[in-house]
Amino acid sequence: MKTRQNGGAGCPACPFDTTLPGGAAAGVFTGALHGSRGRPFHPGMKAALLGFAALAFTGGLIFRSRLQMLPAGIYLDNGLFILIYLLVGYKIIWKAVRNLIRGRVLDEYFLMTAATAGAIALGEVPEAAAVALFFSVGRFFEDLAVNRACRSIAAVMENRPDYANLVDADGREKRVTPESVLPGQEIIIRPGEKIPLDGMVLQGGSYVDNAALTGESVPRRVEPGDTVAAGGNNGSGLLRIRVTRPFGESSLAAIFRLVQEAAGRKAKTERLITGFARYYTPAVVLSAVGLAVLPPLLWAGASFSEWLYRALVLLVISCPCALVISVPLSYFGGIGSASRSGILIKGARYLEALLQVDTVVFDKTGTLTKGVFKVIAVHPQPAFTRAELLFWAAHAEYYAHHPAAASIRDAYRGTLAPEVLGRCAEIKGFGVRAEVSGKTVLAGSGRFLQREGVAYSPCAQPGSVIYVAVDGSFAGCLVIADEIKEDAAAAVRLLKKLGVRRIIMLTGDSRAAAAETAAAVTVDRYESELLPEQKVACLEALLDGNLRERKGKKGKLAFVGDGFNDAPSLSRADVGIAMGGLGSDAAVETADVVIMDDRLSKVARALEIAAFTRWIVVQNIVLALGVKGIFVIIGIMGTASIWEAVFADVGVALLAIVNAARALRFKSRIQDSEFRFQNYP
Repeated sequence: MKTRQNGGAGCPACPFDTTLPGGAAAGVFTGALHGSRGRPFHPGMKAALLGFAALAFTGGLIFRSRLQMLPAGIYLDNGLFILIYLLVGYKIIWKAVRNLIRGRVLDEYFLMTAATAGAIALGEVPEAAAVALFFSVGRFFEDLAVNRACRSIAAVMENRPDYANLVDADGREKRVTPESVLPGQEIIIRPGEKIPLDGMVLQGGSYVDNAALTGESVPRRVEPGDTVAAGGNNGSGLLRIRVTRPFGESSLAAIFRLVQEAAGRKAKTERLITGFARYYTPAVVLSAVGLAVLPPLLWAGASFSEWLYRALVLLVISCPCALVISVPLSYFGGIGSASRSGILIKGARYLEALLQVDTVVFDKTGTLTKGVFKVIAVHPQPAFTRAELLFWAAHAEYYAHHPAAASIRDAYRGTLAPEVLGRCAEIKGFGVRAEVSGKTVLAGSGRFLQREGVAYSPCAQPGSVIYVAVDGSFAGCLVIADEIKEDAAAAVRLLKKLGVRRIIMLTGDSRAAAAETAAAVTVDRYESELLPEQKVACLEALLDGNLRERKGKKGKLAFVGDGFNDAPSLSRADVGIAMGGLGSDAAVETADVVIMDDRLSKVARALEIAAFTRWIVVQNIVLALGVKGIFVIIGIMGTASIWEAVFADVGVALLAIVNAARALRFKSRIQDSEFRFQNYP
């Protein structure tokens, strides 16, 4: 069974402070504005400082010979480079000292400090200044790249509304904080304002832009009776809304929590790199000490200063910055790219898990289909009329929340009279039992009537069938149709192109309705008339089968559901993917991946983003280890100087960071004859 965990206060995958001050959602990803040292990151000031230091360093090299000809020129020469070293390197030294005090020894700051101190001791002051300058330049570009990645993931946070226009009991309008508005109260949203809370439109009409939340490029038209979600941007119309949920329970607040938790969930590769760095750096330091001490002791004529210099080269080139920064940054970029497409992935480990999916299981209603039901046929028994059958069914389903119940109430042309209702009970997975006008009415599946001992005639018409019984007598049935989503068949084909081996559909609907949907979207297999617990049992069997058949890294199972009735299945699958996260709390809380609109083809996009991100990670690991391995060898042989080492170290780090940033600019390479990702918002 998969274990759910909440994100911690910090973000191990990102060097920023992502703590929620006082638990407030507003604090999520405030660290995106901070540099790698946890303080406000001002790129202009930092660039100016590094630019000045670089100019001074270049001038010092060009005019060094003239400077040394002046009285006390050697002191002026060394003093200039010492000044440059302290100007750009004091934070490196301070970080190394502070980490030593805190018990964090032998990190990259220690390596840089030890290498520069050794260079100064050998009289190579310009090289010490060069190491500090280039290392600081590298960290600056790291800050820029990571800051950009964090901003991409946290772009939704910019949609946090600062106020709400509350209408009080006297009809007056006043500006308040969204947290102070209670469910049932009414607010006004003017043109161009952000929607501060979830609610239902009472008056007005407008277009609402949910692009930052769902990835939808086209604004959605809303009218009285429609629901709106916090975080959307109102268009040109004035809206009056009744609040349905407090801010802390709104869709936007749930996404805040999701994004923060995502930062703390590392991929397996990230954890391996972290563990590797923990042992790698001490090994490098010990190797450098051995390289400096052993040759002069073992070989006659070996110079200690020469081998100490080689050891310093080894320290510089062995700095693990390229790996430690670029691998988490690659995953961050992948998650950021997904979020810009309206796909929220709750951490790098789920991004990596998507890459290993070879079986995708779909729920039917609300996932492969739109979940918008309509009664297409009414079949009363001879003892009942069509109007009577609809009367009994509509009143029995009066309190039910399932979309099918709403379609039955819509089909009933008369006026619903709740006063005729007595006790009502919903039997999960079967239907409802209600007292209507003193009679006991059953409305639900054929299994429900069979369980209650009511004889009925099965209906062979395709669609979802609701059977109705009144006081133990079969009254007839209603056939309800649900429209298949436009991109459902294309989504299945795209998943096949991405290497998904099996695509299965599980549903509680009738066999006829399931067969019709399965044929339309061309799934490999389907199971119908399943209770929620039977869906979980089917998943268990599939997971066990995958475990036996698993070869290599493939073999994970993803379940795609609407996040409300499918919470147990979403939780049990290796990767739970919920559709329509803005409309379902269960989707946000239970699933590992949330598709913020109902577009099934984004499941394939999530898998492709995972593959693209992993490819970048592998490239960075090979690049960093390969180049460093070459320079370690030539450094030990004495053919590389500290200059070359620092260029190689900073150069590899920058190349890896630039490569990692490519994850933010993901473009799909797969396409379908009827559907193209390139034209997908």
